[in-house]
Amino acid sequence: MQEEEKKSLNFLEQIIEEDLSEGFPQDKLRFRFPPEPNGYLHIGHTKAIWINFGLGEKYKAPVNLRFDDTNPEKEEQEYVDAIKRDVEWLGYKWDKICYASDYFQKLYDWAEKLISEGKAYVDDQTSEEINAQRKSPFENGIESPFRNRSVEENLLLFRRMKAGDFEEGTHVLRAKIDMKSANMNMRDPVMYRILKKPHHRTGEEWSIYPMYDWTHGESDYIEQVSHSLCSLEFENHRPLYEWYLNQVYKKNTTKSKQREFARLNVSYTITSKRKLLKLVEGKYVTGWDDPRMPTVSGMRRRGYTPEAIKNFLERVGVAKRENLIDVSLLEFTVRDHLNKIAPRVMAVLNPVKLVIINLNEDNEEWVSLENNPEDPNSGERNVPFSKEIYIEREDFMEEAPKKFFRLTLGGEVRLKGAYIIKAESVQKDEHGNIQTIYCTYDKESKSGSGSEASMRKVKGTLHWVSVRHALPIEVRIYDRLFIDESPDSHEDDFLEYLNPESLNIIKGFAEPSLSESKVGDKFQFQRIGYFAVDKDSKENKLIFNRTVTLKDTWAKINNK
Repeated sequence: MQEEEKKSLNFLEQIIEEDLSEGFPQDKLRFRFPPEPNGYLHIGHTKAIWINFGLGEKYKAPVNLRFDDTNPEKEEQEYVDAIKRDVEWLGYKWDKICYASDYFQKLYDWAEKLISEGKAYVDDQTSEEINAQRKSPFENGIESPFRNRSVEENLLLFRRMKAGDFEEGTHVLRAKIDMKSANMNMRDPVMYRILKKPHHRTGEEWSIYPMYDWTHGESDYIEQVSHSLCSLEFENHRPLYEWYLNQVYKKNTTKSKQREFARLNVSYTITSKRKLLKLVEGKYVTGWDDPRMPTVSGMRRRGYTPEAIKNFLERVGVAKRENLIDVSLLEFTVRDHLNKIAPRVMAVLNPVKLVIINLNEDNEEWVSLENNPEDPNSGERNVPFSKEIYIEREDFMEEAPKKFFRLTLGGEVRLKGAYIIKAESVQKDEHGNIQTIYCTYDKESKSGSGSEASMRKVKGTLHWVSVRHALPIEVRIYDRLFIDESPDSHEDDFLEYLNPESLNIIKGFAEPSLSESKVGDKFQFQRIGYFAVDKDSKENKLIFNRTVTLKDTWAKINNK
């Protein structure tokens, strides 16, 4: 049994289990999720959130939400607030909210310590000159002419950098490591640069800001994070992470351990924050929470559920190698969860009027329909039925092929929860378009009445809405934002692969029970798809976003 349990662990859990078995105290386990507040969280981030907070739940260990806010040029409080909101919506609770900016003084003091020990120096070269001297992994780098400055001179220059005496780009602080290392990250990396920009938390207190590599590991150490889990792109940074930690590590404290996992790449999706920002700023979408965006807030607005996203991540699992996950798997898990929880309702999105000629003008009755057959506790609701109803235009053909099981002239179908009807004739406009379908109904055939006629089998069942009681709705039909499977692989021309049909807005009608719907409420429009109430809705104007189709129609289109 133990062997089976061990096999089922992912490789990160195996690392933690090994550490525990070698004597690491379980009460010293601590994890963190460290986003940079320079954009909204996206589907890629959900994997890191799920891994770190999931391990926290599994081992009953605290998890910090830490903002790596070291770049005031791109960071805003709006992003901080959005990240908190998204993590909470996903259902996770952090132990502490931390900011790298809280540690600016400590990081500065440690940087002076490295200078004093001859392990860091101020370089007066431009970034272009520094990069040129680094060369390539196949040849030794060239040492900076400023590499062997005295400790005193370096300290003086660094303090003047902090005091704001120099212009941006004139000086940097570099770690003195190894210009011959095969790992380019170890070739005297920059630790500080001059940046005279106000910070969203520290204001104008600092004229210099620490680089990500210097900040990240030391922040982990300050917070006593036991396992620093990050995506595979940081694997080559691990030796630098460990070198920096070794400079400040003290006995009997937890030395953070960095380990990497494959990040989440989803087809037809962009996860580059730079490109997502370009979509927002260029108004190709309505904002970070546009339902076509792969952001957490966009998915929430579209009608995705936290449970569905977690189920998706569970299916994808934790891997060591990069791969591209088909977005259809994400849509499947969303569809699967909504199928369990979303009430079934009737809405008609491309309406044509149908008149039941043998029903009295003032006839009105209410038929009972179950809210969700997947949920026995969901109950039933009453829906009004009358002489004039709307059905989908696609559900009628005057003459139909053999496999058309909907309504045709002389043919019969059942109206969901109501009666069997038979199409008798049509009325058309001057262009030959059908305006009204005239039918008769079998008054003995009411669903659930137990009569012989109600047991009669007909091949088709249609959803419908009573004209007199119809609730006008706006429906936003969202599709994939890109037509290319790997839009992130296109650097500057990715916008050329935008899907021109990613949004279509239509008007329709829904049953009156939806009039009390609130923003975020989710429904299955029967035989159509899953929809959620959008935040743009007003008291007398309900707007629905299509969350996902009833079936995977994209695969069929692609195959064709």
